[in-house]
Amino acid sequence: MKYFPKIKGKNLYLSPINPDDYELYTKWINDLSTSIPLGGATMTYSLMKEKELLEKISREENMFAIIDTASNEAIGNCSLFNLNQIHGTAELGIFLGAAESRGKGYGSEAIELLLNYGFKMLNLHNIKLGVFSFNERGISCYEKCGFKEFGRRREAFRINGRYFDEVHMDILEQDFDPDFVIEELP
Repeated sequence: MKYFPKIKGKNLYLSPINPDDYELYTKWINDLSTSIPLGGATMTYSLMKEKELLEKISREENMFAIIDTASNEAIGNCSLFNLNQIHGTAELGIFLGAAESRGKGYGSEAIELLLNYGFKMLNLHNIKLGVFSFNERGISCYEKCGFKEFGRRREAFRINGRYFDEVHMDILEQDFDPDFVIEELP
């Protein structure tokens, strides 16, 4: 696949999404270990549906494939969306579709790259996200990157007969302390 490094890190880089990756994304999004934390376990994605979705989001701003530098292969996706340039706010979304890439620090590195981009290039001030309370690995990663919980929507997600909270977290520009800086920034 063709990828174009937009934001480079130590072990990975963020590239514009390649719609030709639709078969890989279809595999990822139909895997319950990926779709349950995203809240999409009840949805079924065919190759054609995922291809249409990737073609659509590849035209949008601030949507990135997460690429492992060593293998030059996509391992996930991240984005900044619902940007409000007047107030300097946005929402962050991320998933690692390649199960073998989880637990290796790639998620936190991708988030740091995205936060660097958001705060230093897009001039954002506040970036928020939502995560389900059962996703302890995700919450730990977000806290490691500087996010703080600011509220919960109680018992807002039901799966397997159990209810879980939707946890709302955010980070302010002044609270962001990256382990590294984007090398292309002056």
